[in-house]
Amino acid sequence: MTLNPIDLEIVTEGLISIVREMRQTIFRTAHSPVIADAQDFSCALFNADAEMVAQGRDMPGHVIAMPASVAEIFTDYRDEFRPGDLYVVNDPYRGGSHLNDVTLISPVFVDDELFLFPCVRMHWADIGGMTPGSVSGQATEILQEGLRIPPIRLIDAGRDNVAAMRVLFANVRMADERRGDLESSIAACHTAQRRLHELVDRHGKDLIDACVAANMDRTERRLRDRIRDLPDGTYHYEDYLDLYTDGDYDPAMVRCALTVADTQILADFRGSSPQVAAVVNSSLAMTTAGVFIAVKSALDPGGLVNHGAFRPLTVHTDPGTVVHVTYPAPANAHSEVRKRVISAVMAALSQVAPTLIAADQFGTTFQNLIGGVDDHTGRPYLYYDYPAGGNGGFLEADGPSAMNPVDLGDISTIQSVERLETEIPIRVEACELRPGSCGDGQRRGGFGTRRATRLLASHGAYSVQTDRTTVAPYGLSLGAPGAPTSTYLDRDGQRIDFDTPGKVAGYRMREGDILVMESAGGGGWRDPLTRDPDQVANDIGDDYLTAEQARDRYGVLVDPTGQVDESATTATRERLRANRRWLRVTTTDLPSHTGVRGRQRIVYSHPDGPPDGALIELHGNHPAPLRAWIRHDPSLAADQVALDPDGLRILGTDPGDRSFVRVLADPRTPTGGPR
Repeated sequence: MTLNPIDLEIVTEGLISIVREMRQTIFRTAHSPVIADAQDFSCALFNADAEMVAQGRDMPGHVIAMPASVAEIFTDYRDEFRPGDLYVVNDPYRGGSHLNDVTLISPVFVDDELFLFPCVRMHWADIGGMTPGSVSGQATEILQEGLRIPPIRLIDAGRDNVAAMRVLFANVRMADERRGDLESSIAACHTAQRRLHELVDRHGKDLIDACVAANMDRTERRLRDRIRDLPDGTYHYEDYLDLYTDGDYDPAMVRCALTVADTQILADFRGSSPQVAAVVNSSLAMTTAGVFIAVKSALDPGGLVNHGAFRPLTVHTDPGTVVHVTYPAPANAHSEVRKRVISAVMAALSQVAPTLIAADQFGTTFQNLIGGVDDHTGRPYLYYDYPAGGNGGFLEADGPSAMNPVDLGDISTIQSVERLETEIPIRVEACELRPGSCGDGQRRGGFGTRRATRLLASHGAYSVQTDRTTVAPYGLSLGAPGAPTSTYLDRDGQRIDFDTPGKVAGYRMREGDILVMESAGGGGWRDPLTRDPDQVANDIGDDYLTAEQARDRYGVLVDPTGQVDESATTATRERLRANRRWLRVTTTDLPSHTGVRGRQRIVYSHPDGPPDGALIELHGNHPAPLRAWIRHDPSLAADQVALDPDGLRILGTDPGDRSFVRVLADPRTPTGGPR
């Protein structure tokens, strides 16, 4: 069929408008705050080949992974679809993300022929499991995280599967609220069914099918054209996930080899840490989504998202690793692993497209939950919060502050305090930017947030599942990292820290306790000593930085009126440059990694160098730094640092080159580091 380009645009936008109306249906009818206010859900349309053909302004972490769940439903039911059916799945081992994300599809038929499928993925605020909200930092198996739903037919030709419904709602907390959210999803599917039939009445099924195919083909061509502009080659990076073994920090590693070959990109994560009986694993679908989000947002942020855009990308993993979880390991670290994948792919892309890549985002969904039954009212409650953080600086500007990262799309950055306080026994004491949390740079990173919430209920169980508490978001090209994530309790003026930061399950809170959540800052872009001094002075005036921070981190001094002292600034910057530690890189045959359940890189230095056990970053010829832990080797010269050839490849350096060494965490100091 020869397509009129006007018809192509009308049909394409018509399908997208149906998705938008699905979203509005849910937004107006959902029961839980995480849906109706935070908008933690996504919608899309799929064709009879399980390909995504349209989506709106949805959450990338949801919608990009949807095809994997839809494909699993097709595997089990492809020959059994009937009008009025509705299917549901949340299994991370079968295309899902974590158990809270429940995916539904409902087939639409035209003239007894399968046509399109509306699809909804929605975060259920509770799906059972060991803690209220089903997000535990201490789960050791998937069964502790909640109810695992394989692909099942929940509505059969318009009739409820009563047995399945009973099992479902008997295994979740606040079942009435969960049922209301489910009905909201079903209503969105019914809305899409009506609108699709209206679209067929206007344009005919054959024209719509032809437009869908043409639209996916042009989306594919557009992304391939962007990939063709990159030099062919393989580019490497690695990053870490917070993991504790017997209370000791034992991070898991995510490794990426990104190959550009003409118009195709291959992301290879083989060699990442084996999966662990801890919350550091995620599904293959989430890893694949992370790769796509990084590539698409860097190379073609303005293009449509449909199945055509997936075709130029291939992902390889080893099953049974943190990036491809298998039974029975927990999978609730889906968003943290996805973000580490994005960080690793972005760092690899920075080696070939440095002007297109921002420094690292704050790097965690930062899921905090308090739940229980309030003795004052006898009613159950659930508080779910995810304070946004800073994003990385980039060529044109400083990084955004208190803003969700690219993979969370249009989810609300800050939930409505009024709604939360009306529906949940809490009081939000503070919601503000976190001064000083930016990664320093010529373009600094954005600031994280500080949110303090007082519990008004008689008691509550607190859980957090987050990351970036130790290995902070990276800067690029000498840019500094953002401040790491932090959570603690304020109990009657006394600070209570957690033994395993970011990984807490069911900690008993008392009435009046204040939960303080401090999100990470974004990484800095390029050398902070080249930042415009007037911009630093403005940050002081806005109370983003103190005068001492401006002096120590940017070398900028201001007079009592707030104006830059140019001569003092020049002298201070020269002194700071002279005091930087640059070491000559050499190779070693000593062990390159250590770890019990995790895997962390070791580099070696003379005892006169960085302290033994310190977490450092090395800046080489590539923009993104290499993170590692120091071991002392007296055989090295005082100006040397030794690492294996793989580390040199990540840095882009040769033996004898100099590398700038920045200490991120010093085990000798009470705070663990310089910030």
